Amino acid sequence: MKGRPAPQRTIVVDGKPLPEVLDEEMIASVVHGFYDEIRKDDLLGPIFNGAIAPQDWPHHLDKMCAFWSATLLRSGRYDGRPLPPHLALPELGEEHFRRWLALFRATVHELCPPDVAVLFMDRAMRIAHSFRLAIAFNRGEDTVLVRPIVEETL
Repeated sequence: MKGRPAPQRTIVVDGKPLPEVLDEEMIASVVHGFYDEIRKDDLLGPIFNGAIAPQDWPHHLDKMCAFWSATLLRSGRYDGRPLPPHLALPELGEEHFRRWLALFRATVHELCPPDVAVLFMDRAMRIAHSFRLAIAFNRGEDTVLVRPIVEETL
């Protein structure tokens, strides 16, 4: 017996239904476009290219697609731990996070409708602040001095 099809699950983010246009394809476009820019960037390129061997980039991109899929689509595809690799980079500072956020912002505003770009940026801003706090704590620095980066200052 067939019965009715299962109802589609509505994903709610910050109390609002997720825009239907946001899908795995859009996430892949954002991730690949963003990391293309990262790899060419004068400040961030040497860090990323030093930490990720050329042959490992496809795996890294797949992992980042899974991360953003899990973060925004609630897909459950990501099962990694994103913080430890960042803790291992002694040179990582606020200027790096600012550049990361600025490049990410440019990418999502170029590739996504405004409501989706806002979702991506909201998560990126939260992630950046969380990582900055964890890095400061790990280094024995006073985390009270770590202020959130404000998008308007990028």
